[in-house]
Amino acid sequence: MKDEFKTEIQETIKVLKRGGTILYPTDTVWGIGCDATNPDAIDKVFQLKKRSESKSLICLVSDFKMLNEYIENVPEVAYDILKYASKPTTIIYDDPIRVAENLIAEDNSLAIRVTKDKFCKELTRRFRRPLVSTSANISGQKTPESFSQISPEILKGVDYVVNLQQSKKSAKPSAIIKLSNDGKVKVVRK
Repeated sequence: MKDEFKTEIQETIKVLKRGGTILYPTDTVWGIGCDATNPDAIDKVFQLKKRSESKSLICLVSDFKMLNEYIENVPEVAYDILKYASKPTTIIYDDPIRVAENLIAEDNSLAIRVTKDKFCKELTRRFRRPLVSTSANISGQKTPESFSQISPEILKGVDYVVNLQQSKKSAKPSAIIKLSNDGKVKVVRK
């Protein structure tokens, strides 16, 4: 692992452990994140984005093992969807556990993406908790396509900006699929 990469992981974890917010490159767009188990940190994200708490946020986990730690019953079909997905795919699951209450949607569901991004995977693996991941913009504004398009308000509002991949263009936001425990499947965003 390169020293710069390792240093960024360590610095980011320090901020997350203190309940701070981060701006970081994900497998899709630049994201605002925090510890998904810390309600105060999640409140900071909602305030920074000027977003209603009734609108859900996405979480990132490192792998299927971590996914199973935060969702009571992962439907079997989820593994197949994620295994064969050709692009980053977020799944909304019923009955999340061990995350902050203010992260859980009113219908007792939570959107989680098993990240394939090297930095995000290593960060969540070493932090040992899921990360909130929401686009780096004020609610209602356009999602920035690159780091240079992120508003000064967001840049100043987070506690730490990850110093990696700042020249990278963002990909499209992830596909979102809702898998209910009753077997219903709904495509929310292609």
